[in-house]
Amino acid sequence: MDGPSALINRQALHEAVASRLRDMIVEGGLEPGARLNERELCERLGISRTPLREAFRVLATEGLIALPPNRGAQVVKLSPQDVRDTFDVMGALEGLSGELACRHVTDADIAALRVMHEEMVACHARRDLPNYYRINRVIHERINAIAGNPTLTRTYRALNDRLHALRFRSNYIQEKWDRAVADHGEMLDALAGRDGERMRRVLVGHLAHKRDAVLEEMKTGQ
Repeated sequence: MDGPSALINRQALHEAVASRLRDMIVEGGLEPGARLNERELCERLGISRTPLREAFRVLATEGLIALPPNRGAQVVKLSPQDVRDTFDVMGALEGLSGELACRHVTDADIAALRVMHEEMVACHARRDLPNYYRINRVIHERINAIAGNPTLTRTYRALNDRLHALRFRSNYIQEKWDRAVADHGEMLDALAGRDGERMRRVLVGHLAHKRDAVLEEMKTGQ
């Protein structure tokens, strides 16, 4: 097939492959530092190398994989210092998002967030981490969108793409996961009260807890 339809189909395929690989990286199916064997991935996903390589380029721009010359693709592995630095900046961005969101949030926004929060809590109760994290991610992105600052959103997304796998891993320790759920309850209370200072404080602390959980997990090698 040639022409525009063929181009659309090819783009849809490599985007679908990028989405699948992204989930595998975030959920630990592809470990940090792992080399990506093209032949094995093509067989596993039922695709040719062209859409796979196009997907690699997409994920490289997101900071999830590296493409060193003549060495093949590999999953990015951050050092402990990289983790500290990146989570600290992300915490500041999350805090600003939350503070601005308190100025613009509507009752309808809060109602929608409460529904998502309840779904997320249900996933936590049944220890369904993949679906918990998907809802968690939507909640954070929704708060950022409510903030209404496009420049903040672009910066937030660019940095957060690099952290999804680590944010997922921060819940591997049950105590840390429980704390994260409690943090989300505080976020909703702060939003409902339009308390920007409290919201900023809760979100900065939330990211600090995640940073510490990841560093602990890295140190113990779990």
